[in-house]
Amino acid sequence: MKKVGLYFGSFNPIHVGHVIVGEYLLEHSDLDELWFVVSPHNPFKKRHTLLDDYTRLHLVELALSNHPKLRPSAIEFGLPQPSYTIDTLTHLNEKHPDISFALIMGEDNLDSLHKWKSGNYLMENFPILVYPRIPSVEEKALTDAEKPEIELPENAQIHRVAAPRIELSSSEIRKGIKEGKCVRAMLPDRVWQYIDENNLYK
Repeated sequence: MKKVGLYFGSFNPIHVGHVIVGEYLLEHSDLDELWFVVSPHNPFKKRHTLLDDYTRLHLVELALSNHPKLRPSAIEFGLPQPSYTIDTLTHLNEKHPDISFALIMGEDNLDSLHKWKSGNYLMENFPILVYPRIPSVEEKALTDAEKPEIELPENAQIHRVAAPRIELSSSEIRKGIKEGKCVRAMLPDRVWQYIDENNLYK
């Protein structure tokens, strides 16, 4: 059975860190493909910070054009909003019974996964590949005693992958563009060209 990893995100915009993590996970797991699922609206993010859905999808298409096993997906665009991962997975399982799906997420998302809709069900029924993230300033300031203890279900299918820690964030890139700073090295070439030519994020 074909194995596909689902990398959910706003990708606002997609940057080189996303692509590096995607390629690493393909090379260091049993996944056949990795789909970048562009989320039209994350329940935990304010909509006004997002570019138009199809513009973000186009940026992902540009970023992945030379990576045949990394594919853009607009599957959530046709589902009820806001998007919940469990609903998307249920829909994908029905649409692609010949594919085994796994979730891709940063370790910061793993810490809050138990709060997601049907979070425990997700952990028990889908492989979850977790890549390391650079902790925020606030997280670094916490002592070990202050960090919340996360209890995972006994049957959780959590697989930690030692992918490179990429200290890049879409929010910092947006801020840099707005301030007129050069962020070209942080973005795939075609993504940077499109953003620059269309004056996005300014």
